[in-house]
Amino acid sequence: MRKYEEEHYQYDKIKDKIYPWVKNELTDQQALNGKNFSEKDTPVIGFAGDLKIIFVIKRGEESYEVLKDAMLPPEIAVEELYHTACENLVRDVEFVIGNTWYGGFGIIADGVHEASSVCFRHIWQVCADKLKDDLVIYVPHKDTVIFAPASQQKVVEQLRDHAKGAYEAEGDKISLQPYFFSKERKELTTYEN
Repeated sequence: MRKYEEEHYQYDKIKDKIYPWVKNELTDQQALNGKNFSEKDTPVIGFAGDLKIIFVIKRGEESYEVLKDAMLPPEIAVEELYHTACENLVRDVEFVIGNTWYGGFGIIADGVHEASSVCFRHIWQVCADKLKDDLVIYVPHKDTVIFAPASQQKVVEQLRDHAKGAYEAEGDKISLQPYFFSKERKELTTYEN
């Protein structure tokens, strides 16, 4: 019996519990099997800059398992998996925008999926439209996504300091690389200032 045929991994039983997680390094302190996985045995999508997207199965209230290649039937393409995972995220996780004390903004969710918000172009497009500006975005930690209008350099500098502090906190670090969302091109790229 193949892994994906086991009752615990049958795609029809897990597909509504699969979510995308954004990573830089392929490790996760919260996932049950998050200490030992690689691109050789795990579906991974390259994203912007050094960011990658992996997939996890929610197993309990606070319990997740990294989805491995052996857990997927061969007919499931990674693109289909990504769309399914994003649909689940939209359905199950509420993303709220909060203000920082220095004039930046942050994405607030459930403490687990904040970094996954970068998967949603529409979040960034709405923010860019409301602020009438391009955005500088940091994803320093699994539970921290912060951004600011690109034209406000003092705020962007404080954003960078905030990102460094969040990155140095205990837990799942992601990246200190800044990202840029272009209001006009509607795309997320690495930011070079």
